[in-house]
Amino acid sequence: MTRTHDVAIIGAGFAGLGMAIALRRAGIDDFVMLERAASVGGTWRDNTYPGVACDVPAHLYGFASHPNPDWSGLYAQGSEIRAYLETVALNEGLGERLHLRTAMLQANWDAEAELWRITTQSSEITARALVLACGRLTEPSIPELDGLDSFAGPIFHSSRWDHSADLAGLRVAVVGTGASAIQLVPELARTAAHVTLFQRSPAWIVPRGAVPYSDDQRARFASRPAELARLRAELYAEGEARFASRSGDAEAAAAAQATATAHLAAQVPDPALREALTPGYDFGCKRVLLSDEFYPAVASDAVTLEASALTSIRGNILVSASGESYEADALVLATGFATTSQPYAELVTGEEGETLDEHWSMGMTSFGSTVVAGFPNMFVLDGPNAALGHSSSVLMIEEQAAYAVRGLVRSRSGVLRVDPDAERAYSEEISEAAASTPWMVGGCRNWYVDERSGRLTLLWPGTVDAFRARLARADGSEFVDVNTRADVRTEKGPS
Repeated sequence: MTRTHDVAIIGAGFAGLGMAIALRRAGIDDFVMLERAASVGGTWRDNTYPGVACDVPAHLYGFASHPNPDWSGLYAQGSEIRAYLETVALNEGLGERLHLRTAMLQANWDAEAELWRITTQSSEITARALVLACGRLTEPSIPELDGLDSFAGPIFHSSRWDHSADLAGLRVAVVGTGASAIQLVPELARTAAHVTLFQRSPAWIVPRGAVPYSDDQRARFASRPAELARLRAELYAEGEARFASRSGDAEAAAAAQATATAHLAAQVPDPALREALTPGYDFGCKRVLLSDEFYPAVASDAVTLEASALTSIRGNILVSASGESYEADALVLATGFATTSQPYAELVTGEEGETLDEHWSMGMTSFGSTVVAGFPNMFVLDGPNAALGHSSSVLMIEEQAAYAVRGLVRSRSGVLRVDPDAERAYSEEISEAAASTPWMVGGCRNWYVDERSGRLTLLWPGTVDAFRARLARADGSEFVDVNTRADVRTEKGPS
């Protein structure tokens, strides 16, 4: 049986829930949410590795409409964030609108009916608008390693942690030194017989300072909403100020790099190890990490740092690019995610029979980081050029959702078609803004840049304020009618 809705949202993580909140606030109640997993939560449902936590302050990493006075500290643990999202879903009363264990198998634009036809394993759903809120850190990136299948012990990706595997007392190898690895390595070092850490390239790491909130503080946040709002505003301002050091401002970057270098020197006494842990690229080129525990763990006898990549496996022998060999009983791949090529894109077919994956064959493009030419009435949240390296991605999601709602409300029953020229111009804006930043010329390889085109396709090269202002300037001229080529203009709304 085919069910028809005004809006279909794919995904029930931060982006999906953020879109649902925006729709309900606008009085649009005829929507459905499809989530392939058994619960809401997105990346915070999937990532359950030891030590998983957020590196954005908790009171900034939540919806403005759903403040949470009960965060345990400045930074939230992964389980806390998952519980928060489950509470948001409950408080929003999603009820029958939320369909769990329901994966999108295909989404095709029906040009004659002017709607989206979405196929799941049990039914077809039609909707006037399609919102892809699928996330960008969902599909693990598994490296191609010679002999990987020959490894006899437990082996899994950090985002698919096997809790049935008891790693206590085992020799554990970890591949990667990104955000997940620096959280889980100290935890493994406490219980494993030994940890061998394979590092392709080191990260710039600054102090975390993860202070807990007292019972009195949490009670005050709950009883004084204005105080909680002031804290969020302060954290927002601090985040916006961090943009300078991440984006290449010479003075700000030098000061932040000095902080990172002093942090390394204070926690790693051995000069050779310090050198191996010192990046050879500009500050901000890769994601800057926060930890007070990683360096002490690596400097301890519990961890051996191999400062080169894992290249091959022969049974329980792991061979590095340097030629060194190590024995291991278990292998954890903290190797990141498919980012520049989004897995959901091949499932979506637009107006001219082109898949979104084909449209993005040379890297993701959009207008406003949200709408895509050739895909009418479709919105992508947390997709092309919507990530941040300095603050909370939830802030971007809220702006995108507001922009999508403005388009839906103003188009009424019509069709929003993105002008290809507007998409090209926006992509050029991004490239020009990014050209001289560390992400492009900082001497590193990062997941923000698409290897096929060399363009910055994941990161927004500006502040949250700048993104809000850019979407506020979108007056509707980014949309055209494909039959008459006349602009489908709308009133300019608030940001």
